[in-house]
Amino acid sequence: MADAPGDDAVDFEGLVIGVVESIPEGFVMTYGQVAAAFGSRSSRGVGRVMAHAGHGLPWWRVIRASGHPPDGHEQEALQHYRAENTPLRWSRAGTWRVDLARAAWRG
Repeated sequence: MADAPGDDAVDFEGLVIGVVESIPEGFVMTYGQVAAAFGSRSSRGVGRVMAHAGHGLPWWRVIRASGHPPDGHEQEALQHYRAENTPLRWSRAGTWRVDLARAAWRG
């Protein structure tokens, strides 16, 4: 499989899109997990695909390894997580992140 976008950019993009579309409501995958799902190690490549083609996808289901959604999209993502009952972890300070132990999709 392709390791990063290049000559195989269309195939890589299609693979990313296929994995992201398969993540069910209430679950998430990290960028690295999406890449690993089709034999790649290019989490940054997944990020590039999501930045360019993710608007029509359930983009909030692809998160950083820390459990945080994409920068700048936290409030919109939180609305989706609440609607889908995605497990979250809240701190005493009122910050949150996705509970990866409970929400990670391993499909």
